Amino acid sequence: MPIRHARSEALLPPVWLPLAASIPVGLCMVVLTLPSIGDEVAEWRRMLCLALYLLLCIPLLFLQRALWRKRVPWWLLVPALLVASYVLSVGSNIADLLVARSAGWIPYQTVELARLVKGIDAFWLALVAFCALHAVVCYYIELGHEKARSAEAKALMHEAELRALRYQLQPHFLFNTLNAISSLVVSGQVERTQQVISRLADFLRATLDERISHEVSLAEEIALTETYLAIEKARLGDRLIVHWNIGADILDKRVPHLLLQPLVENAIRHGIALRSEPGTLEIGLLQEKKMLRVFVGNDGQVGSMGAPHNGSSLAGGMRNISERLIRLYGDAHKLQAEPRTDAGFNVSIDIPLRDTTTPDAYWDFHR
Repeated sequence: MPIRHARSEALLPPVWLPLAASIPVGLCMVVLTLPSIGDEVAEWRRMLCLALYLLLCIPLLFLQRALWRKRVPWWLLVPALLVASYVLSVGSNIADLLVARSAGWIPYQTVELARLVKGIDAFWLALVAFCALHAVVCYYIELGHEKARSAEAKALMHEAELRALRYQLQPHFLFNTLNAISSLVVSGQVERTQQVISRLADFLRATLDERISHEVSLAEEIALTETYLAIEKARLGDRLIVHWNIGADILDKRVPHLLLQPLVENAIRHGIALRSEPGTLEIGLLQEKKMLRVFVGNDGQVGSMGAPHNGSSLAGGMRNISERLIRLYGDAHKLQAEPRTDAGFNVSIDIPLRDTTTPDAYWDFHR
């Protein structure tokens, strides 16, 4: 119950806001005094009416806030406020009569019941207008809170989706690396086995850190990819040749975390690892106007010229990357993947050029 109460309070505007909204109605009441300028009694009674209106808005304000806080349905809220404003209008009429009589503005006479409710329609209408303004302000504040909560829930949902997509890559990589370690152990390559295990520990420490954002600097992504390549080089030896092509002044640019590693893994697993001869892995990171181009290409298996990769083998990793790019950049990215005539494969990704001083692309895109 206390949590619900605190949540309801947060949906109510500050008290001064609806009171400020009542001022236009009061100004309209002042305008009504213009035809009676010169009639001192009429002017004073109009000013008294305005003062009573402003005074009676206060209890009406807290009544409406209490009903709103309890989530009273509109079909009960509206009649309750109409009755309350009517009772306050009758009370203002009584106060007006008492003040006018004590001031000598009207002669002493017996107060009849009909006189107590006579002429209160304008005052009642003013109080009803105040209630309507208060309701509009409350609704607007609550709508703003609902939109904020909806945006926050949507952001958290996408955050969970992105993390789930990112972590899909790690079990796949871990499975392949453990197979490589098993092969090295069987072949008696103790030194290489130790190297792979050491590099694997470094890689997992970097990828499983919960503090890492969805985007990291290009320098961090390159360092992580080189850790992975060290694992593959320990397994493949001279059969893996890596050519880096890194443009100038782009190491501080942002890229999605774990973007290069799955591309490189696909290139090695479905291309170079199938070769008995050395194969070349090309990694390009270049600035193209306002875009950052990420390119990964590889040789294919010798003797299968023009034969594409196994599409089903590549589908999982590329689908994961594609979904992450969509969630991070929307339509502001481009992904191309196509086989080469030498049975190799090329993947090219264009993403907005952003440096480490700009906000995370995910929060910028989903604001």
